[in-house]
Amino acid sequence: MMIQEQTILLVEDNDDDAELAARAFHHAKITNPLIRVRDGVEALDYLFGRGKHAERDVSELPAVTLLDLNLPKVSGLEVLKAIRADERTKHLPIVILTSSNEDKDRLGAYDHFANSYVVKPVDYDQFLASARQLGLYWMVLNAPPPRKEICPKVLSTSSSF
Repeated sequence: MMIQEQTILLVEDNDDDAELAARAFHHAKITNPLIRVRDGVEALDYLFGRGKHAERDVSELPAVTLLDLNLPKVSGLEVLKAIRADERTKHLPIVILTSSNEDKDRLGAYDHFANSYVVKPVDYDQFLASARQLGLYWMVLNAPPPRKEICPKVLSTSSSF
């Protein structure tokens, strides 16, 4: 039986930031597959198996999702809300990785149960170091929530008056 490595989902519209994150993981010898999506709609489609990701096995969730807040189509905060509202993904580790250091953004992220909030460093070397540390923590040190099987709700056919 082959054990598949869990992926890291990177939700990032900026090509340079996505490349830096990939490079940092590579240098840290984090070999988990990195899946990058470019906007909030594609992030939700990937996680919930819709659109071009309809064939994806949605029971195989990423080990961690690195989520930018400032995304096209659907904001990162709206993506976070949708993730937390769904039984299948509500325990998925979400790290907000964004350029915003605004109190309202941090509060909004934590109000919707982000696991962590990291402001992207502007400096190239600091960005690489931060991405490397994130990858090592979430892929090596963190103990994820146990997987639970999601069963469809059984509808009762009897009613009491």
